[in-house]
Amino acid sequence: MTNKKPLFSIVIPINNEKENILPLNERIHSTMRKMKTSYEVIMVDDGSTDGSTEILKKIKKNIIIIFRKNFGQSSALDAGIKVATGDYIITLDGDGQNDPVDIPKMYEYLINDDLDVVCGWRKVRKDTASKRIISNGARVLRRILVDDGIHDSGCTLRIYKQDCFEDLDLYGELHRMIPALLKWRGYKVGEIEVSHHERQFGVSKYGWQRTIKGFLDMIYIWFWRKYASKPLHIFGGLGLLLTSLGLMTATILLVLRLFFEYSLSDKIWPLFSMMLILVGLQLLLTGLLAASNIENGKKKYFIRNIKK
Repeated sequence: MTNKKPLFSIVIPINNEKENILPLNERIHSTMRKMKTSYEVIMVDDGSTDGSTEILKKIKKNIIIIFRKNFGQSSALDAGIKVATGDYIITLDGDGQNDPVDIPKMYEYLINDDLDVVCGWRKVRKDTASKRIISNGARVLRRILVDDGIHDSGCTLRIYKQDCFEDLDLYGELHRMIPALLKWRGYKVGEIEVSHHERQFGVSKYGWQRTIKGFLDMIYIWFWRKYASKPLHIFGGLGLLLTSLGLMTATILLVLRLFFEYSLSDKIWPLFSMMLILVGLQLLLTGLLAASNIENGKKKYFIRNIKK
């Protein structure tokens, strides 16, 4: 590492990984030293409670970001990426299952094929059977909703050109959707097989809550792709449709009452037509508000300290 702008920034989210931090850190530095290039290592403590924070503070060579509480892996990656100064940003998990040894071949692939992103593909996974089943189900849903062309969206080991993250904020479980988001923006995304190790220490943070959040994020990404730049089209269109149906129903009822002496006092149709008009106007207003607030700049996490 030097005081000059580094070529690589390696970003690692950490949440209760005290036994894995030092071995992983050594493998990262060993790999980068062999590449004989400038780099920085950024570790983000995502609200650890097992002593990981104290271990991170003792590492002199790294940049350490400490969250006030647990905000999730996507937010941790976002914070590290926003601090990163390298021309290329490398991300990997803090559990030791990703192998930094794969970084050189990923970088070579990115350069030789003129790509913007290279994603790791854990073709041979060392996970539990239940985790693999959930991942396979999520892959099927992802192909239907987002179709990013990536086999393994759950692999955090990736290398990006820095400009990939211009005007891109991560939260929820959106780190899994980065290839899809970038592909839709016109970036060139590639994939390469990487090794995957069994977890040696600690416990997996992957549970049913993350599965649900991931599914909801997929729906959001699908909606974002179709309507993010034009929310008025879906809300306003539906609102106009319902308002038009309500006005049409009201007009028919008025004609029936005035010219055919049709009694409306014991009928639900007048209330139904008014409901259509009101719901339609509400949807139209929702579309207008969404269009005017399409860029939400609120921060999704809070940093307690950054050590450089």
